[in-house]
Amino acid sequence: MASSFHFSVLCLPGARLNRDRRTRGAIRCSSERQALFGRIAPVYDNLNDLLSLGQHRIWKRMAVSWSGAKMGDCVLDLCCGSGDLAFLLSEKVGPHGRVAGLDFSKEQLSVASSRQCLRAKACYKNIEWVEGNALELPFPGGYFDAITIGYGLRNVVDKPKAMREMYRVVKPGCRICVLDFNKSTQPLTTSFQEWMIDNVVVPVATGYGLGKDYEYLKSSINEFLTGQELEKLALESGFSNGKHYEISGGLMGILVATR
Repeated sequence: MASSFHFSVLCLPGARLNRDRRTRGAIRCSSERQALFGRIAPVYDNLNDLLSLGQHRIWKRMAVSWSGAKMGDCVLDLCCGSGDLAFLLSEKVGPHGRVAGLDFSKEQLSVASSRQCLRAKACYKNIEWVEGNALELPFPGGYFDAITIGYGLRNVVDKPKAMREMYRVVKPGCRICVLDFNKSTQPLTTSFQEWMIDNVVVPVATGYGLGKDYEYLKSSINEFLTGQELEKLALESGFSNGKHYEISGGLMGILVATR
């Protein structure tokens, strides 16, 4: 990676971003989770492909499609990781749109930026990578036409605050899409999900020297919200409506909420 590499904050006409807020928020991020995602960054994409048999690409396209992002929009991919959703959003909004990909992990953002440099489509130049905190977004209110967050809300230490921040920065009438593991209320689905983690996910991750890091998945899903609880949280955060859809046999879920 070139020594000139840096992360920036998306600056559009009329936007005044709170940089002090961004710095302050980064300090208060969960250092343990931040370190975990830093460690897995180099193999994150390969593991996603292996563990989902490539299905994660379909789920991410669904989330981007359901976000309502369209040509010329200004959109945000929150907890962007290595950039999968941000690249898909870029294709949706085109070269005249703008995409912000925000994450608290420098290592993940470094991978995302490297991937961006290797891609030829003109629209990918519209992505800015932002090091920041989902609990204190460095953007003004009513700024984005759509927001996606893939496998991020489950790992945020204060989920209600993260939801309120998404509500704050999305424009009235526009949508957010939250893609994540589904915390099923069906015992059979839950048992299968846990079996997959113990017998597939962790062993495969162990082959990369990351078995211990991926053991957190089971507890993070158990501590997450059910679809009904996510819908309730969206309404409590101010959204006019929220609907959670179970996908992939109930193993995954997408919350769509409109401000």
